Amino acid sequence: MTAVESAPVRRYRIQHRTTYRYSDDVSVSFGRAFLTPRTLPHQRCLDHRVSVDPDPSDHSTGVDVHGNRATYFSVTSAYTRLEVTGTSTVEVSDPVRDPAVESAPWEAARPAGVDPLAVEYCLDSPLVEVDDAVRRYAGATFLPGRPLGEAVDELTHRIHSDFRYDPRASSVTSNVPDLLASRAGVCQDFAHLAVACLRSVGLAGRYVSGYLATTPPPGRERMVGVDASHAWAAVRGPDGSWLAFDPTNDHRAGDRYTTVAWGRDYGDVSPLRGVLFTHAEKSEMTVSVDVAPE
Repeated sequence: MTAVESAPVRRYRIQHRTTYRYSDDVSVSFGRAFLTPRTLPHQRCLDHRVSVDPDPSDHSTGVDVHGNRATYFSVTSAYTRLEVTGTSTVEVSDPVRDPAVESAPWEAARPAGVDPLAVEYCLDSPLVEVDDAVRRYAGATFLPGRPLGEAVDELTHRIHSDFRYDPRASSVTSNVPDLLASRAGVCQDFAHLAVACLRSVGLAGRYVSGYLATTPPPGRERMVGVDASHAWAAVRGPDGSWLAFDPTNDHRAGDRYTTVAWGRDYGDVSPLRGVLFTHAEKSEMTVSVDVAPE
């Protein structure tokens, strides 16, 4: 009998801190955070906590329709500074890939209607609009009968090559037509385009939010707090499994990727959002993310 080797496991300590400052008192605020890493066959969340300063009057957790764990909180004492910090320890390995899934024609991966949520991932969403320009772009890759894995790899490479990474070229409200017009954007934009291309040919595509562990250049010390949240895409295979890929970096999502949440687009899984009551005319937000190997 031949022993089966287990996949190497990486462990990360992740801290995601968001700080808001206002020019006048905020009297009441309600927030929702997606900061808890998911539990997946290739990913284990060993511990996690979300802290809020000032102390919230109410704090709870729940699971949304996509299976993401959300933290809800309300702060009813006046403040001019709010800080929300998510801290996690996770273990991640490379996802197991099935050659039969990747070699199947991409047309075989179109959902048959038995999974309502998968069908929803085939439809347009607020930030992922499928139009003729998207269909033309996707059509160059999704040729009849092409293996799913081969098509996904080419789409990943094309987006990486055809669009320039430029944080000044987009915002959190940018959509796919904006990216196609400017030919520049960030990981959020490239993930949205990848998802739009999948949906344009009838495949289920979802937007994935999380973290990417980076390594410093040779000879440089690792800097703390300069990482960022990241976004990539995933396509549903004919067996119901999902293949995740990263157009920003031109490769599959592996053991350096920590998955926090997924949905139709960024609007479903933004790390932090809420409603507040204030007369403040100015506000400032700073974000610090640190993904440290352990």
